[in-house]
Amino acid sequence: MIQIKTIGNTYSVNRLSTAIENSILQENTTSQQQSSSTPVETDIASFSTNITYKDENRQTNMSIACSELNETIVKSGETFSFCDTLGQATPEKGYEKAEVFESDGDIVNQYGGGKCQISSTLYNVVLQIPSLTVVERHEHSRSVSYVEPGKDAAVAYGSVDFKFRNDNDYDIKIYASITDETVDVKIVKLSY
Repeated sequence: MIQIKTIGNTYSVNRLSTAIENSILQENTTSQQQSSSTPVETDIASFSTNITYKDENRQTNMSIACSELNETIVKSGETFSFCDTLGQATPEKGYEKAEVFESDGDIVNQYGGGKCQISSTLYNVVLQIPSLTVVERHEHSRSVSYVEPGKDAAVAYGSVDFKFRNDNDYDIKIYASITDETVDVKIVKLSY
């Protein structure tokens, strides 16, 4: 038998080989455990709205809003708030002034104009999933072109919000994206 001497210890090759094998097995097991903790995603519902009003500032605002909403996880039993998730639309975050409807129907320019198309698209996804309960939703003071009447969800930080509760026994994840032509939102089930 070959022996290896180190300061204060003597190891046989077999013992050293076994120690190395055990170390490699432990690393592989840890790696597998970490990768198995990544949830499996299953599509539940999706919805798209057409961008009918082309305005550079509005497009910028919708792009920022999609980015802030994208990959939001809503845990089982949790209530999602659009306004709390995205926060206030400020120039520091890159938001521009674009048209919004005031409560009396007047059109004014404010930071974040266009965010309501994102919240309305999300609302239409939520409507497809019976186990998501709408907690708060407001219609605009005028009709909008991107969804059917009564299917919009107006949002204004500090005054009106879109909220829903996840009544599933599993977590969900929201994906939001924008192209030159559409706003696309989908919700997936997370299985751990």
